Amino acid sequence: MKFRFVASWGLVVCFLIACIPLLAHHSSSNYDTSKPVVLKGATVTKWFWANPHCIVQVDVKDDKGNVQHWAAEASSPSTLQLKGWSQASMEPGDVITIYLYQSKDGRPVGRLNRIVLADGTELRDGQQGGRNIN
Repeated sequence: MKFRFVASWGLVVCFLIACIPLLAHHSSSNYDTSKPVVLKGATVTKWFWANPHCIVQVDVKDDKGNVQHWAAEASSPSTLQLKGWSQASMEPGDVITIYLYQSKDGRPVGRLNRIVLADGTELRDGQQGGRNIN
């Protein structure tokens, strides 16, 4: 009886420890949510519709006319489908406005908040506490 009790608690502790990396994986702590970024006139170069996270890559010109290559991570395909997205939502060459939270290390990488397509259609991801960037 005592062995069964100790073994059960040991199993619970092992399970909880194993879950910690999953929580870290889904953290947004590496993105600066206090400084949203808006990339207007961004051209889609790649649109990855795959698990565990969809990724959109875009090219956008900075104030000096230099092309910057950005990548934004979104939710999973199943989550995005519930919000009205599809694999056909974007394709290379589409011009979009992308709202994201940039990586804290300053790289042109971010966590997607929402996208506005050329026809005005707005696709939201908004995983950061439900807030949308204006």
